[in-house]
Amino acid sequence: MSKAKKSEFRPDEYVVYPAHGVGQIVSIEEQEIAGLKLELFVISFEKEKMTLRVPTNKAATVGMRSLSSPELVNKALATLKGKARVKRAMWSRRAQEYEQKINSGDLLAIAEVVRDLHRNDDQREQSYSERQLYEAALERLTREVAAVAGGDESVAQKQVNDMLVSRAA
Repeated sequence: MSKAKKSEFRPDEYVVYPAHGVGQIVSIEEQEIAGLKLELFVISFEKEKMTLRVPTNKAATVGMRSLSSPELVNKALATLKGKARVKRAMWSRRAQEYEQKINSGDLLAIAEVVRDLHRNDDQREQSYSERQLYEAALERLTREVAAVAGGDESVAQKQVNDMLVSRAA
């Protein structure tokens, strides 16, 4: 295994892993697995109390990326103000699409899911599965907004809620 290409990620940097959201690279270590020496990113997801090891040469393949730019975060927050676009497909099909968007790691796609599944007080109650998808998308969105801003998650949560409420007004 050659180390010709130096990795774009460094320890203590926050990254987005599509299936799990925002995590922090704790270290880059070498391990021998099945007789092969592998260089691995050790990523910690504090909220889930989970540690993930990703081979450095597979990081791009699995979709691991740096945090979004502040411009992209602003675009995602602006997406929340838009009108919800709920397709007239069966719920199972829509749920599958929402799940794919959430696990894509794409901030704009996640913002679309939050926008489409958000319910105001005067609207009908969400089903259990709708609420689960909404909360998963909301958590991913607020975590990345907080990480990009370098701030607190509760501040990001308020920012996202303000955008969703301003849409209704």
